[in-house]
Amino acid sequence: MRVVFFSTQSYDRSSFVDANRRHGHDLVFLEPRLSAETSSLAAGFRGVCAFVNDRIDSAVAEALARQGTALIALRSAGFNHVDLVATERSGLTVVRVPAYSPHAVAEHTVALILALNRRIHRAYSRVREGNFALEGLLGFDLHGRTVGVVGTGRIGTVVVGIIRGFGCHVLAMDPVRGPECEAAGATYVSFPELIGQSDVITLHCPLLRDTYHLIDSDAVGRMKRGVMLINTSRGGLVDTRAVIAGLKSGAIGYLGLDVYEEEGDLFFQDLSTRVIQDDVFARLLTFPNVIITGHQAFFTAEAVRNIAETTLENISAFERGERTGNEVTRSA
Repeated sequence: MRVVFFSTQSYDRSSFVDANRRHGHDLVFLEPRLSAETSSLAAGFRGVCAFVNDRIDSAVAEALARQGTALIALRSAGFNHVDLVATERSGLTVVRVPAYSPHAVAEHTVALILALNRRIHRAYSRVREGNFALEGLLGFDLHGRTVGVVGTGRIGTVVVGIIRGFGCHVLAMDPVRGPECEAAGATYVSFPELIGQSDVITLHCPLLRDTYHLIDSDAVGRMKRGVMLINTSRGGLVDTRAVIAGLKSGAIGYLGLDVYEEEGDLFFQDLSTRVIQDDVFARLLTFPNVIITGHQAFFTAEAVRNIAETTLENISAFERGERTGNEVTRSA
């Protein structure tokens, strides 16, 4: 099948070309993001491969279908950037990669927790400047602290296992209880209980209508003063302005983000020679107790390889007229 890739980076080309040796698809890699303005680049391609910051709205879905596209293969687990009503109306099949490496994201989550707690980012900069003072670098023992895990799917479950290894008490919140989490020692509670009792809160739930701005000003007001908040899931889970207010007041003591609700104009590109135009994001960068990484939690060799292999298997199955279970519908 002829497939065009949008938002392509060098590592995409490398991993997909390697994985494609056993599939034999005709792959074309493009750097631009998929949008209404760039959808014409997909003309003549039966398959389109999109990433998290590509926008597949009704205009894009209609244009793709009109140009001959039948399949949208997402090389991601999340699908909140796809208008599923529009894709179904246009007769487009959407598939995703539901699991590529829960360990990658979970381990990055814990890395953010440790770096924020022990001020690793500040210590690194100080030592390189010859400043070996410890003032302002005081951390706390994770052992005995309460960590709240919101969302206990594959990634959340791995986080529970890792964090329990530090001797933490773990509170969990998810509509569906996970036996593995309970076996590991997590206690399921309501969302208000979790945010009110946790010293560290980490988000691992999908971005849906019910979870949009799950962390808003009301939620911040219910948290323990000085709480650590981590988000390696989806940017829209967090109301950034509410969190900034919490940082300014001291209600939030630490913030670790790998995702940002307006990241589409920032992440996955080098903007080091430009002035960042997003004033909200720029304000976040001024806080010494904030660490932001550019949506890299997934980025391990194992995860990249698994993403390529699953994506191409999804495409091959579609070409054979088979289902893989990775299809995305409005009821997903």
